[in-house]
Amino acid sequence: MNLHIKLLPAMAVALPLFGTGGEPSSFPFKMPLEKPSMPLSAAMERAYDDYASPTYWWNELFSKFRYTQLEGLDYHNHDGTISRRDPSKVVKANGKYYVWYTCRRTETPPQGARGGSDTRPSFDWDLAEIWYATSEDGFTWTEQGVAVPRPPKPKVGWRSVSTPDVLCWNGRYYLYYQGFLEMPGTRGDDCPVACSWADSPDGPWTPVNEIIVPNGPEGTWDQYCIHDPYPLVYNGKIHLYYKSDFNGLPEMVRAQGLATADHPLGPFEKCPLNPVLNSGHETALFPFKGGIAALTGRHGNELESIQWAPDGINFSRVANSILMPIAAGPYVPDAFTDTKDGRGITWGLCHFTTMGGKNKRHGILGRFDCDLSLDYHDQGMKDPEHYWPPEFYFRSGLGGARKRIEAIAREDLKTQ
Repeated sequence: MNLHIKLLPAMAVALPLFGTGGEPSSFPFKMPLEKPSMPLSAAMERAYDDYASPTYWWNELFSKFRYTQLEGLDYHNHDGTISRRDPSKVVKANGKYYVWYTCRRTETPPQGARGGSDTRPSFDWDLAEIWYATSEDGFTWTEQGVAVPRPPKPKVGWRSVSTPDVLCWNGRYYLYYQGFLEMPGTRGDDCPVACSWADSPDGPWTPVNEIIVPNGPEGTWDQYCIHDPYPLVYNGKIHLYYKSDFNGLPEMVRAQGLATADHPLGPFEKCPLNPVLNSGHETALFPFKGGIAALTGRHGNELESIQWAPDGINFSRVANSILMPIAAGPYVPDAFTDTKDGRGITWGLCHFTTMGGKNKRHGILGRFDCDLSLDYHDQGMKDPEHYWPPEFYFRSGLGGARKRIEAIAREDLKTQ
């Protein structure tokens, strides 16, 4: 990977055991930083060849994630009528941190596609607008109100605007988001990417009222949806990463694509190698050294991994993790500087969308902390262990599968 790595001085060790021919006779007690010249098992070959470091202790793109409940945001006693989800990247301006997010304030909780109406949401992201909040410490947030409202019908987003992310380009701010032209659930989440711009993070925001990144032509992987737009500035261009769902139900596949442009409003050109990530859902990315790193969370063969691409396109898994943030919006100080020496991230916001239970379901925002930074070394974040009480593991249970499993056990016992 040639991505190495911050190394504690005591860990930089030479190979102590050598055979008569100068080769190590057995794998040494002290883990070598560099791949030793000796026969290795397939597992140890992977440890050196497939990851940024042979062990997570030295891997600057490995971290565990810790979470903190935010203060300052009200959820109406968690009755399901207020939801906040899908936070953008956090940016710093005017001596404060800013974040934008999907906010739903409706008379009822989500009712499903059959129960939705002009005032009742079908899903948590239906009948939503883009709101924003500010903070001086990243823990306590003050909601500032609507940034981008739903426009009048039939403009893009008249039904709902959601899943924003932010770009700062030549002193102007741009919000990219999904604009729904029908109730979510009618045909799935078929919605184009829209955009609004402002000269201040506090607005006012001017909608472009045009599709910024179109769906692909019929028969292509992104023909139905362009979700979760996520912009960075890299190699002199705007790199807008996005997710699409393909393959159809019930075996849906999710992957990430890339579109680039010379101007925030396009035209955007899709990468000929799309999809550029074969896994993930609401994937968060950030400059790291000379390339781009990605938090590739749920879904796909490479879920719960951290990946890196030297060119922002050809990603490889360089670390695995667990309990990664869902819909992460990290604080990325060099997201828009076109840096050739990305420094990484240490915190951000994410969402949790199972609050309130079945009939009051809604999302809340939370904070995550990590050590994916070249400028810090938090040994506690490099320890992969999570010590959870037993009820954490038992909480999900087996649901309806238990009856099937019990029946199998009864049949199995009859064969003795």
